[in-house]
Amino acid sequence: MDDVNRKGVISLSYVMDVTGTHVWYYFICKREVWLLIHNIAADQDDENLDLGRFINEHTYERNKKEVLIGNIKVDRVRKERGQLIIGEVKKSSRYLESARYQLLYYLQTLRKMGINASGELLFPEEKKTEAVYLDEESDQRLKEAVEDIRQIARQQIPPDPKKIKFCRRCAYREYCWAEG
Repeated sequence: MDDVNRKGVISLSYVMDVTGTHVWYYFICKREVWLLIHNIAADQDDENLDLGRFINEHTYERNKKEVLIGNIKVDRVRKERGQLIIGEVKKSSRYLESARYQLLYYLQTLRKMGINASGELLFPEEKKTEAVYLDEESDQRLKEAVEDIRQIARQQIPPDPKKIKFCRRCAYREYCWAEG
């Protein structure tokens, strides 16, 4: 529940649930994380969002096993030689680091539930896959990122926009860069 102090500033008195989507945006743009958490919608007509939805709905249909587990939604789940493998489908490897950490977050969440799994990033348009495994270093980096995401969420205003290579294709680009 939110509390309001004497100065009228809202403080979050609960621990915010972080999702894989938050982790995805965190490793691209911290401003996007804030916008998403504060329910500021991206341009829903953006062609990149449409393409991502289409790819998710129409690829790997034979192995389509999207599963909601707690606050994570895993695109694909399968077992191979007794090993649970979770898969995340992305339209491009352009955001490889954020895709990798989103999947690592899912693996970390499952591990906390007592489920050991490995991961697989799937890039259908590029016909590529990448195996992903949670190790101590990535586990620690994720813990730090989750705490930073919670700090960003508590900010009253979004972080200032920073021009990065991903701005040109971002569905929030007009929000960040529109001339007043």
